[in-house]
Amino acid sequence: MSPKVTDEVLYSKVMNNGNQKENYQKQLEEILAREQGKCPKLLLHTCCAPCSSYCLEYLLEHFDITVFYYNPNITEEAEYRHRAAEQQRLIEALGKDIGRTASFMEGAYEPQRFLEASRGLEKCPEGGERCEKCFRLRLSVAAEYAAQNGFDYYTTSLTISPLKNAPLLNTIGREMGERYGITFLPSDFKKKNGYKRSIELSQKYDLYRQDYCGCAFSKAEREEQKRKIEENHT
Repeated sequence: MSPKVTDEVLYSKVMNNGNQKENYQKQLEEILAREQGKCPKLLLHTCCAPCSSYCLEYLLEHFDITVFYYNPNITEEAEYRHRAAEQQRLIEALGKDIGRTASFMEGAYEPQRFLEASRGLEKCPEGGERCEKCFRLRLSVAAEYAAQNGFDYYTTSLTISPLKNAPLLNTIGREMGERYGITFLPSDFKKKNGYKRSIELSQKYDLYRQDYCGCAFSKAEREEQKRKIEENHT
């Protein structure tokens, strides 16, 4: 019997596997070619409107998309509601411009689940093990929802960020897909100037762009970084 792969083992394996890179963009393009003309159902987990902007513009040509806004890591409710409203505004505006639109589904707002998952990791730097726990929580819920509601694929907009670990996200996405019986759509949306395009679309639609991921811990880290920058310029 093979040993159980713990969250910590998975995180270490992915972080130390830099010499064995997969081309997630190529994998995505191969799937798009295979599904051409079929318009399968895709559940797109999104973290915010800016990150989803390019993903939607790119994928709406190929999929019937439902945006799944599930982000218990956003521990301030006012911030959570603001981002959710911006997500819906973008969906409507982009749909009018390109002639294809996505549906919107908001998951439960349950920040306590994130706080429980990240207990003991409050001081981890952004991009560390706390983020892995966060990815796992959000993708688990997204995969379960996709499997229970007849979707053909699910994926996440998180890979568009240069600050997010795309190999880790794809690894967790596949694992959760296998657990719930739903195919994870591989992605590294920052490729092919995807991140640059998301900035352009954010400016076009005047989207709210936050400067931290969402949790109180990342916000505190970002505020400390800004404080140090200000001190260095005084």
